Amino acid sequence: MITGPTFEEMLHPHKIDSAIRAKANNARKAAPLDPINLFNITWRDIDNNICHIVLPKELTGVDCDIVVLYGREFPSGSHKVGAAYSVLLEKELFGEVDPAVHTLVWPSTGNYGIGGAWVGGRMGCKSVVVLPEGMSRERFQRIESYGASVIKTVGSESNVKEIYDKTHELARDPNTRILNQFEVMGNYRFHYHVTGNTLVELAAELQQRGIGNGQINAWVSATGSAGTIAAGDRVKQVWSDSKIVCLEPIQCPTLFNNGYGVHDIQGIGDKHVPWIHNTWNTDALMCIDDMSCKKGLQLLSEESGQETLVKRYGASEAVVRQMSTMFGISGICNVLGAIKTAKYFGYGKGDLVATVATDALDRYYSVMDDMRAQFGWLDEASASGRVEGIFHAAATDWVQPGTRENRERWHNLKYYTWVEQQGKTVEELDAQRDPQWWRAHQARVAEIDARLTAARKSQ
Repeated sequence: MITGPTFEEMLHPHKIDSAIRAKANNARKAAPLDPINLFNITWRDIDNNICHIVLPKELTGVDCDIVVLYGREFPSGSHKVGAAYSVLLEKELFGEVDPAVHTLVWPSTGNYGIGGAWVGGRMGCKSVVVLPEGMSRERFQRIESYGASVIKTVGSESNVKEIYDKTHELARDPNTRILNQFEVMGNYRFHYHVTGNTLVELAAELQQRGIGNGQINAWVSATGSAGTIAAGDRVKQVWSDSKIVCLEPIQCPTLFNNGYGVHDIQGIGDKHVPWIHNTWNTDALMCIDDMSCKKGLQLLSEESGQETLVKRYGASEAVVRQMSTMFGISGICNVLGAIKTAKYFGYGKGDLVATVATDALDRYYSVMDDMRAQFGWLDEASASGRVEGIFHAAATDWVQPGTRENRERWHNLKYYTWVEQQGKTVEELDAQRDPQWWRAHQARVAEIDARLTAARKSQ
């Protein structure tokens, strides 16, 4: 059995055996497909620094600080590889997956499938990724480059039901194992323990630099599979008054008003409520326009947009250059959500809102080509319009507070996917109302780490 780090080693890679850590660091660029790179699944870089950026206020237009964890330094170029690894590791440790026998199926709209293709190949497994045909060209290319095969289903980002239909068909083969990111708690545990505790440590580091107040006042994340937003459960355990804000597209407002539709914020808004979403801990829901996200990404990625931020608005050139390739479409969505969060909750100087860039620009060159074909290249006037009309103008419309009634409704929406379609029972759904259900899954981190440590010793 090929394995990588424990949860604690993903959080604190300096705890990995020094020889293994050195070999993994050397392989980051020299041999990115070597299984030793499993030990590079962490939010920290080669120098043990947390991968983050504090956004310039010239872009955000708010007084509070907004910090972004960015996932492009993970193997495969997205933090979703951490969720994929955790899911597969747990399945192997508990005897549910045998790499010599089973074919893995990764239902996804992109980054989780890419992560699954990378992880599965490094851990000696045959992988099939099921995702909608309307996703970016770069996604399909990356999956196939990792040695996995692809099954395309109809539709785009919000067509997850069609993915499920295909996985049900594939599951008839007894040697197939479905690793469903929307359901399995390994995804939740990775973000609760690794991402959540990384945020706690980052808040303290930033305070020492005079940024923020030593607390994450709000954690903002588009739901997608609802793995990333689970980090907020850990943040709220440390600071009980911290807020958890989830985002979804205006074009597919499932939680907001039971809505449906097609959108292009790839990676979020999947027209159902994931099983692993702790709706009872969600303090606000906000909807974001998909075209605003793509226009915002075009601003940061084009030379004229960068120059406008520097010369007209006074942003740091070094920071703007760093941002230019750091974001994908969902990352811009999260930034806009963080700005809305600051305005909605009235955060100001000394406060800190945190969010995440799941992937980076390298998955959206084709989308940016389409944007230029539709809107043309930016000049200073159009770039200024994007800065002020998209980022500075982010408003507190399309917001629902996490009242008892709304949390109840968000929870109840799980019934239609998970009980009616996916075989869960009403009793299992009702169990999620109890905070202890979530705490029990959090507590399993230590159990799984112990099991992996024991497996290493037996090999």
